[in-house]
Amino acid sequence: MPSVPGLPPTEQLVTGLARLGQAIRIGARRDPGPYALSELQGDIVSFLAGDLRPRRQSEVVRALASTAPTISDAVRTLLAKELVERERDALDSRAVVLTLTPAGVAEAERLTGVSPDVRAAISALAPDDLAAMLRGTTTIIRELQDRRAIPVTRMCLTCRFFAPDAHPEDPARPHHCLFADAPFGDAELRVTCSDHEPAPTP
Repeated sequence: MPSVPGLPPTEQLVTGLARLGQAIRIGARRDPGPYALSELQGDIVSFLAGDLRPRRQSEVVRALASTAPTISDAVRTLLAKELVERERDALDSRAVVLTLTPAGVAEAERLTGVSPDVRAAISALAPDDLAAMLRGTTTIIRELQDRRAIPVTRMCLTCRFFAPDAHPEDPARPHHCLFADAPFGDAELRVTCSDHEPAPTP
């Protein structure tokens, strides 16, 4: 039986994901904001906004899979732009911790916004398709994290509060969040969550 020409499904998916990422980056470049942050500077601000507790600079290095000198350079720029504050760690004077200034919090909120074009495109998805995409995306991220190909993110699949398929009698909301004590479905899976706590290593 003849097959449809073209790349196999895995490569087709990778190409599709790359194009989606390109669309998101293009949207971000069209609106650089008042501080004209580089991609790395924006990533640092977004990371610090995910958990407003003081974070060690070494945590930022690990989370963004970067190097200490590269992060230090970006942090110096963010300090000069008054988006980040740096001080000695109260628990270890050899380490420094970073927090967002009020201006940094405001910029983080702007950065996490979705461009109108991307938002409109996503809104074209049927609810079941959106849920399937979230389920697939979190599965791929989890696999990459397990292979140490990317840093661990604060998502449901790595959280101690996540109880998958706890409600098999309810296909629409099969999972359970122990933090909120509430059932939820694939369409509510979190790729990032401020209440995340790492699950114990098996």
